[in-house]
Amino acid sequence: MFNNYCKSCSKSIKYGMIKRNGRPIFPERRISLCEGSFIYIMTVEIFTDGACSGNPGPGGYGVILRAGEHTKELSGGDKMTTNNRMELSGVIAGLSALKYPCDVILTTDSKYVVDSVTKGWAASWRRNGWKKADKKPALNADLWETLLELLDKHNVKFVWVKGHAGHPENERCDALAVMERDKAAASR
Repeated sequence: MFNNYCKSCSKSIKYGMIKRNGRPIFPERRISLCEGSFIYIMTVEIFTDGACSGNPGPGGYGVILRAGEHTKELSGGDKMTTNNRMELSGVIAGLSALKYPCDVILTTDSKYVVDSVTKGWAASWRRNGWKKADKKPALNADLWETLLELLDKHNVKFVWVKGHAGHPENERCDALAVMERDKAAASR
């Protein structure tokens, strides 16, 4: 656990961190707060993919988290869902797994997710009571609300990659998503 106190406001700042020989073993950046106080922000790579059979139908998502030399895989599924819900669920699962605010490089093959965040569409839908510019309801508002809250906590850079194009982490996430989709289909 990393403890520090802001010298100006005396607030305690606590962040968990794995250290080796007293040094953080994850890539990090140091952020200065008030006079002389600082925290380390860990950099995490997250890769996600979603899969669905039928759309709607059984679906799954796969996630890889990587921080330095550490890697973790997550996956989940649903018996009746859509591909976009699974893409969003993967991103949410990855960001929700982070215990502390992080710098995140999030790689996905979902233009729906990347464009909705980076072009400000999701934030606009929320401001407009989950209505799109054409006044139709925004789909997946429940998941967008959760994702926007997580994006307020972390500094996330979105990277789009073409799906099924040989990107190793995207291919692994796809395999996890398909495995979960197939499990969900078998349990119907």
